[in-house]
Amino acid sequence: MNRFTYTKANSIDDTLREVNADHDIKFIAGGTNLIDLMRANVEHPSHLVDINHIDLHAIQETAEGGLSLGALVKNADTAYHEHVQSRYPLLAKAILAGASPQLRNMATNGGNLLQRTRCYYFYDTATPCNKRVPGQGCSAINGFNKIHSILGTSAHCIATHPSDMCVALAALEARIKVIGNDGERVIPFAEFHRLPGDTPHIDSTLKPGELITSIELPSKGFETHYQYIKLRDRRSYAFALVSVAVGLELQDDYIQEARIALGGVAHKPWRDETVENFLNGKKAAEDAFETAAEMMMKDAKGFRYNNFKIEMAKRAIVRALVDARDLKTPEPLHCYTYNRHQQQ
Repeated sequence: MNRFTYTKANSIDDTLREVNADHDIKFIAGGTNLIDLMRANVEHPSHLVDINHIDLHAIQETAEGGLSLGALVKNADTAYHEHVQSRYPLLAKAILAGASPQLRNMATNGGNLLQRTRCYYFYDTATPCNKRVPGQGCSAINGFNKIHSILGTSAHCIATHPSDMCVALAALEARIKVIGNDGERVIPFAEFHRLPGDTPHIDSTLKPGELITSIELPSKGFETHYQYIKLRDRRSYAFALVSVAVGLELQDDYIQEARIALGGVAHKPWRDETVENFLNGKKAAEDAFETAAEMMMKDAKGFRYNNFKIEMAKRAIVRALVDARDLKTPEPLHCYTYNRHQQQ
């Protein structure tokens, strides 16, 4: 770990002044990802600004009938909040499927959005990685790539985004409020994270020095018909091989609105509005779900060790849609464990 200086900010103004004084800084809140990256010598900021004392710890109603989640609210507090549990159970379930209780008690909402990939080669500084050092090459493409992307990849990177929370936020069409020296702005969730393209080292559309202040949830939470399925190697403390967040609005067995987001398959939470539009107006039947799953994976490409993800994702999409339709909602911490011996 490199040497660094450290200060505490007591307000957003304090934070922005720190950014003006030193651009080689990182904001630190829970630190559950940043400290790991610093220890691994992947991140080496010269200065850390502790933002835990800024007033961004509230969950409150919005004027539009939605819910505002403060960027510094802990993941656990968000998942167990009464309004999140009752109005956005998809989000609560996704958060509780992630990490461990200890990490959820430390990790913040804003930090969850900004966590970086868990690609083995990204963390191993002895191997080439375009995400870590642009221009080095991608070791995962011809390496052990079981956990890597099958959608939205480029010749420069096939890493996946690790968050569970973000998959649900994508399905809910959340918005991200940020502030920087140019003022405040709101970023639609679909535009917040980036695909790798030619610049895989840039994870999001945040501008340098911008600070996330809140996550804004719309009024519609799909609290009646929803499901979050996470497929992983073991029951706890494992990242998704494939995850699916589904929200349905039904009337007389017909789909009025469908939302589907995937995790573990791309550089960002993956949605395809063409597939959702296909389902809208259809009877909520398994043949329609199977067609939707095929459509969603039509451009998927495996890389030797992760070819199994394509069929796994199709089956998970159908399973999540059936569960959401039938109100089959397992306990929040329940997950489906992938048996590697079943891999074809």
